[in-house]
Amino acid sequence: MTDVHELFKPFDDAVDTIFSPLRGLPMANRILFGASNVADHSILWFTLSAVRGLRKGGERYAVRAAAALLAESILVNLGIKTIFGRSRPTWEGDLPHEIRTPLTSSFPSGHASAAACAAVLLSDNDRLWPVYVGLAALVAPSRIHVRMHHASDVVAGLAIGTAFGLVVKKIFPIDSRAERH
Repeated sequence: MTDVHELFKPFDDAVDTIFSPLRGLPMANRILFGASNVADHSILWFTLSAVRGLRKGGERYAVRAAAALLAESILVNLGIKTIFGRSRPTWEGDLPHEIRTPLTSSFPSGHASAAACAAVLLSDNDRLWPVYVGLAALVAPSRIHVRMHHASDVVAGLAIGTAFGLVVKKIFPIDSRAERH
């Protein structure tokens, strides 16, 4: 039987070809390695959750997002990733910046999953939603750029994180009118 990841190889290779020229640009490397590093262990998303909690009416949104990020991390890193033994891509040559190499499987991307989950939950009833979505749109592909993930890992992570965030919103809805008191 063919390895399921071999089915995605043409897609992964095509996307990697797009990122390849960017890897030679110092500014792209600074931005994308920085985005990847700041999102390690969901630090970026927990920080944004805390900031949302400090804003008027944001307490319940912040707690829901932080709790969901913990659950999402357990699901992805201790659950789904243990099923797959996909190896990570390797950087050819010297790395332009330091990057932490996770010990878990490459599939799916936990950074992408956390980014999507956080964007869904933090954007709920918040006029700053473009910031959350924009940061997620930067962090997720940064994992392809820094060669910690194949493109299909990132797509799967985005799908899982989005679905998880939407399920959390459905199960734990927040009445925005109640938050304004």
